[in-house]
This record gives sequence, C-alpha cells and structure tokens, in this order.
Amino acid sequence: METKTSLFKKNGKNYLFPFILITSLFALWGFANDITNPMVAAFKNILLISNFESSLVQFAFYGGYCFMAIPAALFIRKFNYKKGILVGLGLYSAGCLLFIPAGNAMAFWAFLTAYFVMTCGLAFLETTSNPYILSLGPEENATRRLNFAQAFNPMGSITGMMIASQVILKKIEANDHNALALLQQHSAGAAAAIDTSRPFGEEVRRALQQNAPDALTTVQQIDLDIVSGPYLMLGLVVLVFFALFFIARLPRITADEGKAYSLRQTVRILFGNKRYLWSVVAQAFYVGVQIMVWTFIIQYAERELAMPKSEAQNYNILAMAIFVSSRFVCTYLLKYVKASILLFLLAVGGCVFTVGAIALHGMAGLYSLVAISACMSLMFPTIYGIALKGMGDEAKLASAGLIVAIGGGCVMPPLQGLLIDHADWLDWLSPVRFSFILPLICFVVIMIFGRWVWRKGLG
Repeated sequence: METKTSLFKKNGKNYLFPFILITSLFALWGFANDITNPMVAAFKNILLISNFESSLVQFAFYGGYCFMAIPAALFIRKFNYKKGILVGLGLYSAGCLLFIPAGNAMAFWAFLTAYFVMTCGLAFLETTSNPYILSLGPEENATRRLNFAQAFNPMGSITGMMIASQVILKKIEANDHNALALLQQHSAGAAAAIDTSRPFGEEVRRALQQNAPDALTTVQQIDLDIVSGPYLMLGLVVLVFFALFFIARLPRITADEGKAYSLRQTVRILFGNKRYLWSVVAQAFYVGVQIMVWTFIIQYAERELAMPKSEAQNYNILAMAIFVSSRFVCTYLLKYVKASILLFLLAVGGCVFTVGAIALHGMAGLYSLVAISACMSLMFPTIYGIALKGMGDEAKLASAGLIVAIGGGCVMPPLQGLLIDHADWLDWLSPVRFSFILPLICFVVIMIFGRWVWRKGLG
C-alpha cells in the first residue's frame, strides 16, 4: 500500500522537506503571474493606450522567460540547483523593486523593463524547480509529483488576483471619481457628457487629456503609485525567501552526479526526441491559451456586460478557484487514468467551453469563459512530465526548452489584443468574443498532441 511519503523517497532518502521548500516557489511565481494579468487592462486605462500596446505587458513579462531560460539552464548545468534558485530570487526581487523608479518616471517602457527583469528571475526559478521536483522521488510517479507541486501554484495566483482586485483595481476605480471631479473643475460640459452608469475610467482620462493635461498627469501619477505599491512589498517578500534559501541545505540529486553529456550531445539528443519536440510545441500553445483566457476575462466582462474592472476580476478569481480544485481532482485521477488520455479529454472540454465563450451572449458566455480553467488545470505539469520522462541529466537543458515555450504567453496576448482593436468589421460578433478564436486554435493543437502521445504510448 502506498504511504504518504513514498512520493518523496528515493535510494533510501526522504526528500519531503526539500519538496516542501521548493514547492513554496511555485506559489511565489504564481502570485507574480496573476497580479500581472489584470495590469494589461489597468495600464490601458491609466496611460490611454490600445489593447495591443497594453498587451506588451505580457510580451515583456513572458519575454523574460524566452530570453533567460537557456542561460539559466546552462548556469545550473555548470553549478547546481540551489545557486540557480538564488539567482532567480535575486532577479525577481530586483524586478519588483524597479517598479518604484518606473512609477516615478511615469514611463511605460520602464514598467516593461521591470517586468522583463522580474521574469528573467522567474525563468531561473522555473527552469530549476520543475526538474528538481521531478528528481525528488521515484521516476515512475514524477509526473504525479510535479502535478502535486503545481497544485500550489494557483494558491499564489489567487492571492495575486485578490491583491490586484482589492488593492489595485478598486483604488484605481476610486481615483476615477477624483479624475471626474478634476474634469468638472476644468470643463463642466465635458464632465456632464461622461456616462457614469458604465465603467468610465478611460473615458474621463481621455477627456482630461483634451481639456486639462496637467490634471491628467496628476491622476496618472496616483494610479501608477497604486500599481507600484504591491510590487514593492512583493520584492521585499522575495528577499526574505532569498535569505531562507541561502541558509537552507538542499540535497544534491542523482541527476547532478550522473553521466554528464556535452552541450552538443545534449542538444543532439533533444532534437532527436520527437516526444520532447512536440511537447515544447504543445506547451507553447498551452501557455498562450492560459494567458489569453486569464488576461482578457476583464475585457470580456467589461465590454460584453459593462462590469467595472474590479468586479470583472472577481470572475478571474472564480476561474482560478476552479483551476485549483480541478488540479487536485486531476492529480488524483492520474492514479487511475493515463496522463495523455486525461490531457486529450480536457483539451476537448477546453474547445467546447471556448466555443461557448465565442457563441453565447451575456453571462452564459462569461461563465463558459470561466469554465475553461477547469480544463487547463492539468496541462502544464502533464506536458512537462511527458517531455522530461527518463531524461536524467539532459533534463536541465530540456527544462529550459519547455520554459522557452512559455513564450507562447509572450506572443499570443498581443495578437488577441490586435484582434480586439481591429475586428470591429464583424457585424454578427463582437471583437472581444471573436478574439477567442485564438484560444480555440490552441486547444485544438493540445488535443492533437494528447491524442498522439496516447496512441504512441509515450505517456
């Protein structure tokens, strides 16, 4: 009978404590991911930019993963997992602290730079932590162990979402009324034309831009200070984690001590592995769909149902709660169902709910969009585990390839933003609903991948 700790025993050693310590990092980067998603909508209103331009937040955020994943893998290949974690935490904290000068400068490029530095650190953390978790126990249940660790990632995500909703978006909405009062002082006629029965933050700022540019600067500075505050606190928390990992004793794993291939040999092995290459492709489409769904829930609710952003963010929180619950359920089901079969079935479900978000009006469409999260819960760690199964030392560089695949979250949200900006030529479908054709395509790719792995008996 399986004991509670057998997931973490290998060669007579119990790795439960290091597993708990490394798993804490999953929540830490989950927080960063999901406090950031709503900032796409926030920066659009604050700085009066397009959906495409505001989506560059995601381009910078996930671009850091693409840029730093391979260097991170080479670093931990030369040194070790612990040093990789420390570098990651250092960059993560530095990126958060850069929000203070970015806010003072009131420059969008400075915020994008801060996001980029932050996720260079996250690339180190993810490139290190995922294969480390796979190594902290028997290989036969490595995918299940990673799913279990990943189940704690959404807990950080929910916390980040709540901070975004209650601390950032609500305060910015309160500042909307201050902006309206300033507009009334400078142009009573322009203020009277504002429809306050609907979300009016962007509208009142555009009116200030036309009638009182100096007052707009004051409003924007307050908004950017609201955005920067939580990131400052996050940077300080990450410094505490840096100190904790600096003094912690982490075990060296067999993968660190086994046969070491040259970089050229490792690359040749990886490019000759069809399962790995297709996993990287599937992971890129998965991350793309995840970021698109969670980024544009706010725009969907705001445009289709005239919801304030803070209220719309509550549906993001609901989606994440469903995601967390589904992750634990799916992790349990992996004891009885092949990972590839479950992946295929969940991708089919994702297609169905995405079609619902496109085709259905009002709350039915929004609930369909929220329900997609139940289908996404298993995907990242399952694809990851399938890709790295039996890789040994090559897992370090292979892990980097899968982190580079997070670049799907770098490219696809701006593409969806472009669709929202320019798909108003459709008379029968709103631009925001039409834009979810991109997540639908992503789920189709994942469905094909799951079926291929299942039929080939590869996972």
